[in-house]
Amino acid sequence: MLLWDGGRCSALSWGKRVAFGVAEGGVRTCVGARGHACPVGAAVPGRSTGARCEECARLDRAHSVAADTLADDPRPYRVYLAWFGPGMVKVGITAQERGSARLLEQGAVCFSWLGVGPLMAARRTEELLRAALRVPDRIPYAEKRAVRAALPEAAADRAHEVAELHGRAVALPAWPESLVREPLHVVDHVGVFGLASVPDAVGDVSELVAGGVVGGELVAAAGPDLHLATGGGVVVLDTRLMTGWGLLPAPEGELTVPIRRFREVAGVQDGLF
Repeated sequence: MLLWDGGRCSALSWGKRVAFGVAEGGVRTCVGARGHACPVGAAVPGRSTGARCEECARLDRAHSVAADTLADDPRPYRVYLAWFGPGMVKVGITAQERGSARLLEQGAVCFSWLGVGPLMAARRTEELLRAALRVPDRIPYAEKRAVRAALPEAAADRAHEVAELHGRAVALPAWPESLVREPLHVVDHVGVFGLASVPDAVGDVSELVAGGVVGGELVAAAGPDLHLATGGGVVVLDTRLMTGWGLLPAPEGELTVPIRRFREVAGVQDGLF
């Protein structure tokens, strides 16, 4: 579902046509921070996924768990392992009350919980896995998109790396006492994202431009990415590139924005096993 300024929503379903244009002569402007408009209406680059100027980006990260500025947050947190494709696993944390929303937002193809406990214990566990097992806590979206073309067909094969790493992680001797280990339970999102039979993407939209048009049939969606079938093949649109632009309906439009072609599938993650 796309949420527009003013609160209007557009439901998205497989086979639905997605089409819009960028206003001629338009300029992409900062979206502000924490519910407040940018005080200067600063222009921001078309390739920025955050769509915020430097000052608003700083304010948005204030009091952020990701920025380690909420050490006294009393809520319980979960540590998870997320898999995005062959050789591509990351560790992360999310508030327990959010359930699996964070994994869906990131476009995780499958995942399993590792443990639950206080924020700082969850953070220490995240750091432990990064150091002891060389598992990253961030993976660029460009790499996630490229590797989707190489997803195994069988759910068991997709779960294999998460299962093996889960076993190694919970056996680490330095596991924080206040973090309760959780049993392996791999949740697969291939069906939710519509990736089971979608054609491989040929590239992604690198940025929107004034006067440009985006159009295509929705065949899959993972995290912020919409996979759109166009006359030139399936192209991925990161919806975060849409914020800050003045957008207009374009029911018959085709792609006239810059496309970055995929060259090869991302390689196997070094030192994972």
